[in-house]
Amino acid sequence: MEHTAVERELELTLVLSPERSIPVPARLTYRTDDPYAVHITFHVGSDHPVNWTFARELLVEGVFRPCGHGDVRIWPTTLDGRGVVLMALSSPDGDALLEVPAVAVSAWLERTLRVVPPGAESEQLGLDDELAELLA
Repeated sequence: MEHTAVERELELTLVLSPERSIPVPARLTYRTDDPYAVHITFHVGSDHPVNWTFARELLVEGVFRPCGHGDVRIWPTTLDGRGVVLMALSSPDGDALLEVPAVAVSAWLERTLRVVPPGAESEQLGLDDELAELLA
């Protein structure tokens, strides 16, 4: 099976405090061989980019309403008249609050949903074929 990747480079904003934030280049990646997940790679000025992976469903829902708990929380809001999606990420290394333009993340998510519609993820994994073989 041919696997596809849907990628988008964009600039996120790392919110350090209410008065201070810095732009962070990032790449959103969705791969059909890992159909339930989205991957975000941040380039925070170090040699090693920081990678986060979480459920695509979480990001899809987070564009519209607050969702998630624990390590990843996502919610929409309006800042200075423009729609943004906020992502709060927690890890043993620290916490980050990121701001993403809603139009950019929505457009990219739409592309991923065209490649693998919601509910069709398991077909990408070929589980049905493997099960059929096992049960044959």
